[in-house]
Amino acid sequence: MRFEHPATFNPIDQLKVIGHPTSRIDGPLKTTGTAPYAYERHDVAANQAYGYVVGSAIGKGRIGSIDLEAAKAAPGVLAIVTAGNAGKLGKGERNAAPLLGGPEIAHYHQAVAVVVAGTFEQARAAAQLVRIDYVKGDGKFDLAAERDKGVTPHPSFGGPADTAVGDFAAAFAGAPVQLDATYTTPDQGHAMMEPHASIAAWDGDKLTVWTSNQMIAWGAEDMAKTLGIAKENVRLVSPYIGGGFGGKLFLRAEVLLAALGARAAGRPVKVALQRPLMFNNTTHRPATIQRIRIGAERDGKITAIGHESWSGNVKDGEPEMAVSQTRLLYAGASRMTATRLAALDLPEGNAMRAPGEASGMMALEIAIDELADKLGIDPVVLRISNDTQVDPEHPERHFSQRQLVQCLSDGAARFGWDKRNPKPGAVRDGRWLVGMGVAAAFRNNLVTKSAARVRLDQNGIVTVETDMTDIGTGSYTIIAQTAAEMMGVPLDKVGVRLGDSDFPVSCGSGGQWGGNNSTAGVYAACTKLREAIAQKLGFNSEEAVFADGVVRSGNRSVPLAQAAGGGDLVAEDAIEYGDLAKTYQQSTFGAHFVEVGVDADTAEIRVRRMLAVCAAGRILNPKAARSQVIGAMTMGVGAALMEDLVVDRRHGLFINHDLAAYEVPVHADIPHQEMIFLDETDPISSPMKAKGVAELGICGVAAAVANAVHNATGVRVRDYPITLDKLLAGMPEPV
Repeated sequence: MRFEHPATFNPIDQLKVIGHPTSRIDGPLKTTGTAPYAYERHDVAANQAYGYVVGSAIGKGRIGSIDLEAAKAAPGVLAIVTAGNAGKLGKGERNAAPLLGGPEIAHYHQAVAVVVAGTFEQARAAAQLVRIDYVKGDGKFDLAAERDKGVTPHPSFGGPADTAVGDFAAAFAGAPVQLDATYTTPDQGHAMMEPHASIAAWDGDKLTVWTSNQMIAWGAEDMAKTLGIAKENVRLVSPYIGGGFGGKLFLRAEVLLAALGARAAGRPVKVALQRPLMFNNTTHRPATIQRIRIGAERDGKITAIGHESWSGNVKDGEPEMAVSQTRLLYAGASRMTATRLAALDLPEGNAMRAPGEASGMMALEIAIDELADKLGIDPVVLRISNDTQVDPEHPERHFSQRQLVQCLSDGAARFGWDKRNPKPGAVRDGRWLVGMGVAAAFRNNLVTKSAARVRLDQNGIVTVETDMTDIGTGSYTIIAQTAAEMMGVPLDKVGVRLGDSDFPVSCGSGGQWGGNNSTAGVYAACTKLREAIAQKLGFNSEEAVFADGVVRSGNRSVPLAQAAGGGDLVAEDAIEYGDLAKTYQQSTFGAHFVEVGVDADTAEIRVRRMLAVCAAGRILNPKAARSQVIGAMTMGVGAALMEDLVVDRRHGLFINHDLAAYEVPVHADIPHQEMIFLDETDPISSPMKAKGVAELGICGVAAAVANAVHNATGVRVRDYPITLDKLLAGMPEPV
């Protein structure tokens, strides 16, 4: 099915199942511990052995020598794989550094060996006996030191590196009110609950991997390329994923080493990365240095806006596109964005929930508040007055939907923004200095091809098969809701099978594109199945009504299951997109409001209230969508107040590489979170008229917290995270 024109009324618009706050159909499995995650698939292959990964102990250099004799002689050891005996390996298109290092070392904890043994304990003990002598090289581990050596990167996922409209330099120089500030965001880790884990089994030259991966087709392609085998000989299975946040978008070391270990040992092998290797061996959100310049008239109209960002990565890595939202969020005749990429020898930087915008909004939305302070204008009013209904860089292109003003105004009314005292440090509640902050939320809506297969059996059961994944986002449920709505059956008559490369290729889970595109692919397949059923039952497919388990037209009604009386009816199709995404700018919008308390003596920060208002097209399942947004809001608090992968600049590693030292929010850190979805459908996006929402919820949260801290204390922190040591010196004098 090709989607080339705005959606009109279709079966989804009945809203009998779609749009209702439906509990997750996979919830009982997960809450009872019976959902099979990758490492726990004890039933899929007999005689499983265990692999333990050895990571490089240096950040740059090479292996001088490696002694495996003691490890080979250890009890239970079946095989040890290194770059020396692994055979010729390629590199997947989506991997910047080789997944198996040696003799050259690209980064700290790059995998250099896997020890395979009969038990996990045997593999772990033997791994300690591997003796490696390294020749250390001079690595580059400090973004600030390498900033000026940054180069203009090639166009990437976030678009071109640089953009320019008008004469920014002249407009900024001539603006009566100017802001010129630099902000930094640190490296951040995904820290998902489930580690990267895989079980690999060979059957001749065919490989099956049970793994934890967000993008099945990408993983199968890159596994085949890395091993140098045909893609049709690789099967990836990943029905349940215990969190990903972008860290499981691509093939990682444990998948490859499980496959190599299984081939060497001659039996299935399971491998899970230990937590320190998850921080240093897999990907992370790269640190940024961002300079923002804004020029405005005294009435608040922005006349010039410029955003420059520097980030670092390993060779062949991509930049953090922190300037993306600045190209689209606010009006301004003269504009400039620039992205520079420095060469670093740290572990690979890549996608983490809302790559680009999450980091960029952390800076931009503080800058907007700082401009509001200079102008003496309310921060909400300033944002509203610089709204635009067209792409500021391409004014001929309108937004398909843009309710940013409504998000801000509705949120301000709901949150009680009119009670905010604009004077910093003026509001107290006992020992607490109290402040309110606001930030806009922005994330683009991305459309991409997605396919599914739908089957009707003689019992009236509809089964959907697609390689789409569920990383905790509710894919199982919204796909089931889509099929139920389209086929006119209750939810308990729908089965959903996900995460298998034997199924049709979906959009996968990432970039906030999963929900809209995957359900649109199911819509396409169901449309084809409806046509087959109507033809089988002798109905005109355009007139047939599917409802309550029957097919009706005029005064004739036939049970749906009757169409499959002679055998299952199967239909497969994909949603493919025309030029609507080029004709219209598709984005999602929101507003975050935060109230904090800051201890007047210790500068301890406590988030007291949070509100998010989001406009993201049709909300397919408000219950699941709310969970996504409040989870993202929680991550935003972590980004604001605690998350920081601290770089050891001597040795090139993230030194706090475990969940004891890498701090993330816990229940005590998060108050009740309120969130509102505006009533919106977007017929430009897909037949579902929906958009993604899972990443919108994190964009802007950290800045709203930072702005609230400033309102509470008068201290402006431009370097995240906002820790008490950055506040103490500037705190208001005791009353």
